[in-house]
Amino acid sequence: MKELKIGFLQQHNSADTKDNLLRLAEGIGDLAKRGAQLIVLQELHNSLYFCQTEDVNNFDLAEPIPGPSTQFFGDLARQFGVVIVTSLFERRAAGLYHNTAVVIENDGNIAGIYRKMHIPDDPAYYEKFYFTPGDLGFHPIQTSVGCLGVMVCWDQWYPEGARLMALQGADLLIYPTAIGYEPSDTPEEQERQRRAWQTVQRGHAVANGLPVVAINRVGWEECGSSGIQFWGTSFVAGPQGEILYEASTDEEESVIVAIDLQHSEQVRRWWPFLRDRRIDAYADLPRRFIDQAK
Repeated sequence: MKELKIGFLQQHNSADTKDNLLRLAEGIGDLAKRGAQLIVLQELHNSLYFCQTEDVNNFDLAEPIPGPSTQFFGDLARQFGVVIVTSLFERRAAGLYHNTAVVIENDGNIAGIYRKMHIPDDPAYYEKFYFTPGDLGFHPIQTSVGCLGVMVCWDQWYPEGARLMALQGADLLIYPTAIGYEPSDTPEEQERQRRAWQTVQRGHAVANGLPVVAINRVGWEECGSSGIQFWGTSFVAGPQGEILYEASTDEEESVIVAIDLQHSEQVRRWWPFLRDRRIDAYADLPRRFIDQAK
């Protein structure tokens, strides 16, 4: 058994970025003292979810990588000897910004970055206004605690990214997330969407024989729109899609979940999906759509 203790913080954010960072630092320290080896934070954790509106002034929130936040979390990683998965608003150049996950090694150095590939554009999720689609592809990041297949939020709906991470040796799939309810939807529709979000990621776990870690924010945030109620439900699933832990829909949580990374080997022996893939028959996958009438 190769046990990995994964800690995560499901938090509510405020407009006070200094307070958000202070609470994150306190949470990271507490998780480390409780034995966490890997700590995963939610999407765009430094601020409110600003993509609720299109406002050029919000670009002031962006920062370079390396930059102040990687220094801040790097110091914490070094102090507590933990690997941290962060999610930052990256300023690559004037007019060029990304939604970027940064993995920080336990010595405080940057192990690697991932730029969000799939960018949504829905009411109160106007991410195409802010983020250029990632250009680094789907590549896992090697760390002292394992090979991490890190993607971000909207990426979690696409099986292709998960598969590509798995094919390159990822030990687990990680999704920092910011997703919530559309206020005008009925409670029944809201519940269908929340469970669909979880179900599709559990499917990635099953199809690839890998654990999945999805960390969402929680609570009400209003930032230039009618607001979003983020639905929490951060969870860890095992390589058969089994739920190892599921957080609440409305409370902040600080949790450690132990997973057995070697169990994926056994599951893949029982269910050898990688063996049976018909790679000779998938040539059409890069096409946008296949029109059978032509």
